[in-house]
Amino acid sequence: MASAQDVDPLISDPPSRVARRRLIARALMGQSHSSDDPLRQLFHFEQEMADQFAKNRLSSGIVIPILVLIMAFAIGLLGNVYFAGGWAILMLAAHVYALHACHRFLREGVKRANLQTWKRTFVLRDLIYGLCWAAFPLIFPLSENPEMANGFGIIRLAAVIVALSVGALLSSPIPAAAVAGTLPIALCMAAVHIVQPTFFNIMIALATLGAEILFLHLTGHLYEQNARNLAYRAEKDALFAELEQSKAVSDEARRRAEAANMAKSQFLATMSHELRTPLNAILGFSELMRAEMLGPINNPAYKDYLNDIHDSGQHLLKIINEILDLSRIEAGKRELREELTSLADLADEACGLLELKARQKNIKVDQIFDESLPRIVLDEQAIRQVVLNLVSNALKFTPNGGEVTVKVGRTQSGGQYVSVRDNGPGIPEEEIPIVLSAFGQGSVSIKNAEQGTGLGIPIVQALVHLHGGNFTLRSQVGVGTEAIATLPAKRVVSPFSQDNRSRAAAPAPKQVKLRKSA
Repeated sequence: MASAQDVDPLISDPPSRVARRRLIARALMGQSHSSDDPLRQLFHFEQEMADQFAKNRLSSGIVIPILVLIMAFAIGLLGNVYFAGGWAILMLAAHVYALHACHRFLREGVKRANLQTWKRTFVLRDLIYGLCWAAFPLIFPLSENPEMANGFGIIRLAAVIVALSVGALLSSPIPAAAVAGTLPIALCMAAVHIVQPTFFNIMIALATLGAEILFLHLTGHLYEQNARNLAYRAEKDALFAELEQSKAVSDEARRRAEAANMAKSQFLATMSHELRTPLNAILGFSELMRAEMLGPINNPAYKDYLNDIHDSGQHLLKIINEILDLSRIEAGKRELREELTSLADLADEACGLLELKARQKNIKVDQIFDESLPRIVLDEQAIRQVVLNLVSNALKFTPNGGEVTVKVGRTQSGGQYVSVRDNGPGIPEEEIPIVLSAFGQGSVSIKNAEQGTGLGIPIVQALVHLHGGNFTLRSQVGVGTEAIATLPAKRVVSPFSQDNRSRAAAPAPKQVKLRKSA
């Protein structure tokens, strides 16, 4: 016998309907992998079926008495009024007795320990109810006239079939109660007609037993259908509960993400103010001292220190600006200021800004631009930053005396692209996703490149995507790297003019080579 500690606390008290359905769903899910029939041996399914049985019987509280009174009135007109009245009183008493148990069951609830007791009570009271119905064929009047007797037999059979169908339908949630409530009247009806074994009486007896078998078969089908409906309803309630739980988790995650995003924005705003302000002062004063505007600095070491201070400040300011740029883009606060311009002119301008850096490393920069390109709508500052970052990265990773190629042309779909290719150490294929992520740097980059934050490429990628374009990074170790920023054709708004056609017919594209000056 199980101890008190072994009893499930969720079923120690009568649970509500919603809670009970959730327990059904839990039991169903728990047995879905271990049993082919999830309805087997589930207490909460049995409890629901008992509830349904009690409600079915209570719903017949008025219908059954009306049916009994009609039959008693008919018997009283055809035969003995006292027998009819006595049978009606007995039937109504049995009916009230059965309803009392159902009412008490629904009022008091049920626990695991007494569910079987309640089911036995239902079966017993239905048996009493069925035995009272079994008296009906016995009190039905008999007639010596064969035709009258046959007519009475048909009427009696019809009344019995009505009683059998009603009893089977009401007791279907508990098949044993259906048998107890209908079998006695069927057997009694068959026995009454078998006593006088005429052909007609034998057919009546067989029809009665056949009807009983049919109704019990239908009762079994109704029981299975009710059980499956409970299973589907439990699954539906479980799914709704999971959806509600998932929604609550999603809402909480969204709230936390919004709070974290707000905290990040506040931090960046504070960092922008608190770091940029002193950095500007440091850069300003270091620039002033380097220029010796307030007097000469005779100590060369101090001059070196000032250069280090100024360079470090510039580097730190660049890191702050990159972080802020990427944060604004990710937060969706970076708005495009679109203008109609030339992509080739922007690329030429960006290369010109890096000419000195290329000469310092003796790197040749080839510019191969398609002069026939139409104008395009874009954010000049953003695309200039894209080209600057790509060319700067290429110069950073290209060894002294190397070569960088910058191309501007059109795509097959009618868009335009900027390609920057170097002959540096390259990036291993498995490290390309790392390079494309924020603060990501490949192993070759860390060993061979100048110090950086790993934000240049992610900013380029974000700005290109902001324009609706695509960014591609191709690399081969020991050969070099090519970065391609592609802008969509929908941004190209100017058709080919006559001037563009004439320039397209030029024999060779514009090329500018930057070399280290002597």
